Amino acid sequence: MALVPFDDRDGWIWWDGHLIPWRDAKLHVLTHGLHYASAVFEGERSYAGHVFRLRAHTDRLINSGRILGFDIPFSAEQIDAAIVETLAANNLTDAYVRPLAWRGSEMLAVAAQHTKIHLMIAVWPWPNLFGADRMAGVRLGVASWRRPHPQTSPTAAKAAGNYMIGTLSKHEAEAAGWNDALMLDWRGQISEATGANIFFVIDGVLHTPTPDCFLDGITRRSVMALARKRQMTVVERAMMPEEMAQASECFLAGTAAEVTPVRQIGDYHFTPGAITETLLGDYEALVRMAPAEVEAKLAA
Repeated sequence: MALVPFDDRDGWIWWDGHLIPWRDAKLHVLTHGLHYASAVFEGERSYAGHVFRLRAHTDRLINSGRILGFDIPFSAEQIDAAIVETLAANNLTDAYVRPLAWRGSEMLAVAAQHTKIHLMIAVWPWPNLFGADRMAGVRLGVASWRRPHPQTSPTAAKAAGNYMIGTLSKHEAEAAGWNDALMLDWRGQISEATGANIFFVIDGVLHTPTPDCFLDGITRRSVMALARKRQMTVVERAMMPEEMAQASECFLAGTAAEVTPVRQIGDYHFTPGAITETLLGDYEALVRMAPAEVEAKLAA
């Protein structure tokens, strides 16, 4: 299947307050964000015309910028409205949504306090990251790269630079025949996959690593709330790799992956089962609700 390059598509991209033709959304090669990874972004999905947990994503985008030392020059209300406008301009109701904020080209040095901060929003159709037959389960290798200590990287931000080792790890995994990779942290504890959080079922209890050096995903928190509504016990804690031998089920949770069962991680095998299937179904129902219903459901 031929790739469709992202710089050569029909449609509209929202850029610094205006919709512009997709192919005109260009920036200079000496842009600070390109050289120094001074950029933050979000991954969101629109289902049936509603962006799932839009304000939560927008708030995280703004906070990620502040962690990197800049303020995005648009309010949360303006960003939300721009996302809705971009979806409408592209005639999309079910779509992936990518806002990105970055430092411009006024300065090109490590210190760049006087750069202009830009914001763009692009949307496009994108099915589940791992395909339609998710209950079959995906296979993960174990990455050689590790998630860093939070004092060595802005791990609480959805920052572009944090994903470099994710790309390296996923490429390595795919070259070895896996679908993705499990990443450990600097201590050797389980952290996440390259772009999604991870859950394990051990003796009927849902366990997930504490997000102290990786992103506490919005999908992750939504799935935890759904599990608790089902009266499932959810435990956040430090998890070591050898504990995977005790797990009967495993799944990933993220905007791109949604809820995706895992059948193997390295030498460990799991059987996608009732708990995973239940939460997958609950999540698929949740994302099709109106925004007010979503927040009410998760808060109840």
